[in-house]
Amino acid sequence: MGDYKATVRWEIGEGEVFTTNRYNRRHEWHFDGGAVVPGCAAPGYLPAALIDESAVDPEEALLASAASCHMLYFLAFAAKEGFSIDAYEDNPVGHVEKNGEGDPWVSTIVMRPRATFVGDKVPTREELDDLHHRAHKSCIIANSLKSEMTIEPVFGEAA
Repeated sequence: MGDYKATVRWEIGEGEVFTTNRYNRRHEWHFDGGAVVPGCAAPGYLPAALIDESAVDPEEALLASAASCHMLYFLAFAAKEGFSIDAYEDNPVGHVEKNGEGDPWVSTIVMRPRATFVGDKVPTREELDDLHHRAHKSCIIANSLKSEMTIEPVFGEAA
């Protein structure tokens, strides 16, 4: 189906000594088309001086990737069914814990997507659940993760 590539680039900061383990964790993710995203370790794992809280950490990127993949399939299936959507939002939450060997992992991901449907054709709760089920089943990212993923669609008008 295809190969995908990205470049992750990091450099030691001026005056930093790598072997002291007190080097910056800020780095960049480079994608085709020219997008560059600042990345860094997640806050809480290291002293504040070594991280950039404005950058995206790998855990956040995992959640965004899973939610984005799900959304894109959901939108495609909804369009094929003749539903009109003018907005979609999800705020996924991931839980990190240690596995049986003591290694950290994202054990669960909960998504709560809300699509705002417009026009005369609005899905029933069952149709909405089916669209999300199909999107989840088709999502490349979801199919690649061992994390438990739960989709809890928000039904009805936006708050």
